[in-house]
Amino acid sequence: MKFEIDVNGRPHAVKIERTGSRYRIEADGRVDVVDVARVDATTMSMILVGDREASHEAALLEGRERGEVEVYLRAGVVQTRVSGAPGQRRWGATGGVGAGVGGGPQPVTAPMPGKIVRVLVKPGDAVTARQGLVVIEAMKMENELKAARDGRVKEVHATEGALVEAGRLLLVIE
Repeated sequence: MKFEIDVNGRPHAVKIERTGSRYRIEADGRVDVVDVARVDATTMSMILVGDREASHEAALLEGRERGEVEVYLRAGVVQTRVSGAPGQRRWGATGGVGAGVGGGPQPVTAPMPGKIVRVLVKPGDAVTARQGLVVIEAMKMENELKAARDGRVKEVHATEGALVEAGRLLLVIE
């Protein structure tokens, strides 16, 4: 599939081919192979295979507009807009971003190591999609983690001032 992905206001032509859990990604004349595994409803683990071998964990959250995706990386949040996908389907409906975000419990994990600056919800609070839940400071930037869907906060494991590693459970929404 061919897409045009706007990353922080800069467009990139991208072609993606899937073979099992691996994706061949061609962007701006460069080709990378990435092995992708889903960690939870919104988080993906990606291993870059080949000469530029590296691993990344990214939490993905749909934006308000069709095609908008916020990508939470260790270095911060990247705003993206995807266009050109067949029918410009929403990621959650196609098994991509937000897949698995249904009626069951939604764990919210730290997408990056950092310090919890603010906890914006408490157990029992009703939340709406894209409502801020927790603010994590990483690499001198504050990143607000948002709810992927409407629900109610079931558990809160985040504490202001605490240091967290990537993947740590912060709260659960049901």
